[in-house]
Amino acid sequence: MADRFGADQPGNAHSGDAHSGDAHSGGEYPPAEHRPAEHVVSRRRPVARAVRRLPLLVWLVLVWVMLWGTFDVGTVFFGVLVALLVTAVFPAPPIATNIVVRPWRFLQLVGFLAWDMVISTVRVSWQALRHGPGARAGIVAVTLVTNSDHLTAMVANAISLAPGTFVLQVDRVNRICYVYTLGMRQEDAPSVRRGVLAWERRVVHAVGSRAEVTMVDAHVAEERASR
Repeated sequence: MADRFGADQPGNAHSGDAHSGDAHSGGEYPPAEHRPAEHVVSRRRPVARAVRRLPLLVWLVLVWVMLWGTFDVGTVFFGVLVALLVTAVFPAPPIATNIVVRPWRFLQLVGFLAWDMVISTVRVSWQALRHGPGARAGIVAVTLVTNSDHLTAMVANAISLAPGTFVLQVDRVNRICYVYTLGMRQEDAPSVRRGVLAWERRVVHAVGSRAEVTMVDAHVAEERASR
């Protein structure tokens, strides 16, 4: 069973009764109300609004394909229909972001998602066969490097797609994701944290701005220098 964690302790990893620090070493970030580059697009520009919704449609189709676990014409076709239906029935205000799609990096991200689903399925199956209902689990509080609502949502979805791991809660003020991990031991907390930050780095390299790419790369360099 997963152990209880304290939401008021940013950066703590929890498995069993152990706690380990997880604070980001970078500088302070502005509060949510002062974050730039995310604002509502005027409804007087329907073409620009439609173009800006394309990434959402692509992401919904990708999630649909991943959930079905098959990639064929029929799955993609119905994924497009479902994505159009969702965006039509539940229209969200069009948001202008600093997201920049890099095709090669985006394809790499999709490949990592597919591979991680396969590996995670095997890992969860092994835990179920070996431990059954007594399988251990833990919750790790991971402080993200970037401070974008959209990137945070993408990272949380990427983590939660794979069996055995999902984001329980997101603390946007402190940029913390609380990640539940099946089969986790006390000494696995640092590796879980590195895995979450690796997902953030892949997402940022795929769709993040140049400044955000520089930010995550600098964080990696700092981590390597501190070892």
